[in-house]
Amino acid sequence: MSTIEQIASLQKGQTLPLQRDVDAISIPFGKTVTLPEDSVVSVMQAKGSSVSVGYEGRLYLIEGSNLDALGLEPLPRPTLPEDATDEEIEQFVWDQLRTCFDPEIPVNIVDLGLVYGCRIERLISGERIVTIRMTLTAPGCGMGDVIAADARNKILGAPQISRVHTEIVFDPPWSREMMSDEAKLELGMF
Repeated sequence: MSTIEQIASLQKGQTLPLQRDVDAISIPFGKTVTLPEDSVVSVMQAKGSSVSVGYEGRLYLIEGSNLDALGLEPLPRPTLPEDATDEEIEQFVWDQLRTCFDPEIPVNIVDLGLVYGCRIERLISGERIVTIRMTLTAPGCGMGDVIAADARNKILGAPQISRVHTEIVFDPPWSREMMSDEAKLELGMF
């Protein structure tokens, strides 16, 4: 069974002991903290290439490269060959964004309609900076920092990308019409 299939087989509420200390993104703050080995975590959501877990009354996001802490095969950090074209780099960015989920919603942020745009700029030095323009489902949603940190960490796996800037905007405001048909079907909003 592949790692993605193993992630998908995890059940909400399933408890797992951590096999080692692991860096996790705290929800909703977006800060990286270390969860200690032998701690028991509860699976909250397992989608894409990461797992949201509960520990001591708080939520955390464990990325694919750290899944060995949950007893699963870790996913290699996403990357690109050194000679990747601009088109391949842009496709890589969009592919990584499709692996990012709001920890409370089982649909990726692209299909959810949260990503308004992505711009890749090449500096004179040859470095590339990615700017992602996105929104949240509601202005008061506290998940923006978590989603931004998850996207940034995944996109920075490509050696051609030096920095990722995430700009959270609320104009135009998000509405369910921005969701893909697949997202509406997944959430039962047809």
